[in-house]
Order: sequence, then C-alpha cells, then structure tokens
Amino acid sequence: MEVNWLEDFLTLAITRNFSRAAEMRNVTQPAFSRRIQTLEAWVGASLIDRSVFPITLTPAGKAFRGTAQEVLQALRDGREEVQGLVPRGGGVITISASHTLAVSFFADWHAELQRNIGPIKARVQADNVAACAEALISGTCDLMLAYSDSGVANIVGLDRYPSVLLASDRLVPVSAPGEDGVALHSLSGTRLIPYLCYPSNSFLGRMTSSVVERESLDTTLEYRFECSMADVLKRGAIAGVGLAWIPERVVRDELASTALVLAGEERHTISLGITLYRKAGSCSPEVERIWTLALARSGFSI
Repeated sequence: MEVNWLEDFLTLAITRNFSRAAEMRNVTQPAFSRRIQTLEAWVGASLIDRSVFPITLTPAGKAFRGTAQEVLQALRDGREEVQGLVPRGGGVITISASHTLAVSFFADWHAELQRNIGPIKARVQADNVAACAEALISGTCDLMLAYSDSGVANIVGLDRYPSVLLASDRLVPVSAPGEDGVALHSLSGTRLIPYLCYPSNSFLGRMTSSVVERESLDTTLEYRFECSMADVLKRGAIAGVGLAWIPERVVRDELASTALVLAGEERHTISLGITLYRKAGSCSPEVERIWTLALARSGFSI
C-alpha cells in the first residue's frame, strides 16, 4: 500500500469527481482510477459508489476515510517531530498552506500578525490544495491558506467554511538578464522563447495558460521543462534556461537584486488573490484573534 493511494482517496472523497480529483493530484484520470482500484483491492472492499453522480463513498469507504485521515496525520506528525518542527506548549494553531504560499507568504504574514496581536505559535503544513482542504474539512488544521480561484471552491463542503481575502499577488513573466541588463528571454521579441512551465492541470498552469492563449503566445514559447513547484522554475530562470511565470512574492528578492528581471508587459501578468479559510463554528482564542484581524485588514499588503 502506498501513501499516494490514501491521498488520492481523500481527494476523491472531497471532490466526488474522478476527473477533478485527478486534476488536483496532477495525474491523468485513467492513472488516477487505476490507483483507486488498486487501493480498493488492497482494502478488500469497494470504497466508491460509482452508480450515482456525483459519486459517493460506500459504507466501507466512509469507515475507511477516517482511517486514511488518521494514518496520514500520524505520518505528518511523526515527520515533523523527527525534524524538530513540532512546537512544545499550548496555544499552537495548525495552518495548512499550498507549497508556494508556505514559502512566499506565510513568514511575512506571521510577522504582521505578531506586530498587531502579539506572539502567535503556529505549525505550518505545506501540501497540495486538495490535501490542505482535506485537513480543514477533517478538522486537522485550524486555518488554510490558498490562492483564490485555485479550485478550492469546487471542493464539496468547503463552501460551509468562512473565508476572507488577505492579500494580492501577481503571476509575472521573468527571465535572467543579459549583459545589457534586459531580459535574456523576452516576450517582446520575435524569436522563439525557451519556456519553463507548470503542469497544464495545476492551478498555476491553468492561470499561465490563460494569458498564453489570450496573447497568442503558444507559437512563440518553446517547451524546456515543467514542474509544479514555483521555486524549481525560478531556479531554472535564474540559470538562464528560459522564461517562467512566477508569483511576484516568490521572486521579489531576485527582482530587487536583478538576478531576475521582468520579461513582459503589464498585459502579460495575472492577478492572484490570497485567501484565508477557517474552521466553521467556535475556534480557539488564538484563531479568533487572527480571524478578527484578517476581517479588519482584508486585502492588506505585506
């Protein structure tokens, strides 16, 4: 049995749609379906009722969902404890966040929180959007950070959870500079541009594709490599391998130092929103203080 199978199953449990779940897990639908079938064979029972739409869990599936959540949470907790990442003492809140936001947004936001409401003890769980949503729905995290319109609105049951816009970002085209300081790979030129991209079924991949299609850039961009992690594309752009669209917060230091430069115009950028979700119902005093500030400062810049 593989951990991926459990993550696939939990993603399917919250989306209730094979194609949507496969998209969020960055695999093809046939491969995703085979993995679910393999898990069912390992469990020895049918977990998914495929006779209805949207699909539902069978009684066995509902029972196994809790087990899968517990196993994955135990693995995450064990990993963090081994790495020395679990804070000691009470008043610790758990925040699930997409990988990119965990890297580019959380630390600055946490510092802003502490400046306004005092010390905040937090444990960050960085994962894909589906796993973050599952953590919120299952109650294993207190808050969730995600890009607006990243697909979380399509997750069954998530509309019950309060949300607030925290801040804005932009997806910007960047490149290493040439000797003249101008972008080595620029969208304003006429030559083929080596392109570093996200998988087409990922959120950032879909956002990037929207501007590529709108600006008719598909014949100008020449594929080099793809990766779902913005930091990997950033490293490739710094090395001069090609042009990439990266959230501006991820590359702000490199833009300031001119290790990277903007490689396009305003029309080539894409606006992003950063949204905070919370558990429904009553929460700890720490979460309530954070939420009160978030509502008061909705849309503030960091």
